[in-house]
This record gives sequence, C-alpha cells and structure tokens, in this order.
Amino acid sequence: MVAGAARIRVTFQVDADGLLSVAAREMGSGVEASIEVKPSYGLSDQEITRMLQESGQFAQDDMQARALREQQIEARQLVEAVQNALAQDGELLSATEREHIVTQIQALQASLQQSDAQLLKRAIASLNDATVRFAQARMDKSVSHALSGKNISDLEVK
Repeated sequence: MVAGAARIRVTFQVDADGLLSVAAREMGSGVEASIEVKPSYGLSDQEITRMLQESGQFAQDDMQARALREQQIEARQLVEAVQNALAQDGELLSATEREHIVTQIQALQASLQQSDAQLLKRAIASLNDATVRFAQARMDKSVSHALSGKNISDLEVK
C-alpha cells in the first residue's frame, strides 16, 4: 500500500460502567481489530459507595458555593459595566446621582469581600436600581444621536 493511502475508521464507545471499546477498520482491505479497556482506578466498591454518599451530603454546600461564585462574577461584571458607562456618559448625571451610583458601586465591591451570596444579590439589586435613570438617559442620548439630522419620512419602519 502506498504511504498515506491507508484509510482507517476508528470508533470509540464508552458505556455507563466506564468500559471503553475501541474498534479500528482498514477501509481498503476490511481488516478489523478491537479492544475493550476496563477502568482500574484503584478504588474498591466500598470506596466508591462512600464517595457517592459524601457527594450527596456535600451537594448543598457545593450548590451554595456555586451560587456565591456566580453572584461574584455577576457583581464584578456589573461594576465594570457601570464604571465604563460612567466614564463614557457620566455627564448625563447630576453630581448627586453620580455620587449615589458610586456609593452603590463601593457597597457592592465591599460585599464581594464577604462569603454571602444573598448579601451580594441585594447589593447587585441596589446598584441596578441606582442606575435605572442613568441607563434611560444613555438610551435617550443614543436614540437622539441616531436620529439627529434625519427627517421622520426618511426613516424606514421594519
């Protein structure tokens, strides 16, 4: 056979017990070979049973840890987005409104230091509430900019 002319079809299959079956077939000649690979992790049935029981016991802790991490990620993204928005369009706010938003950002950043998902959730909601009018003002500015110098009859409605 010429180098590079071999065409081999390889299939892999893993069953529910972790048994790996690999089959290879050379397409030209039809020669086929297969092998089964059984997992040997060095764990006894008792150890596997214990690990499964522990996973059930710690499931609640794992879910709480995940919820905390998700809230932390959301909080960091929100802080960054609001800070960027303030840098771009901060002039749309009064000094009092800007100060209130900055205070809420600082409160959210302080709550990131805690390990309390509910505290983070409340701080995120507070910052969201504080920025509603700012978001509206940014949208108004964006729409106004998009429509400036255009005649109403020139606009295409889709």
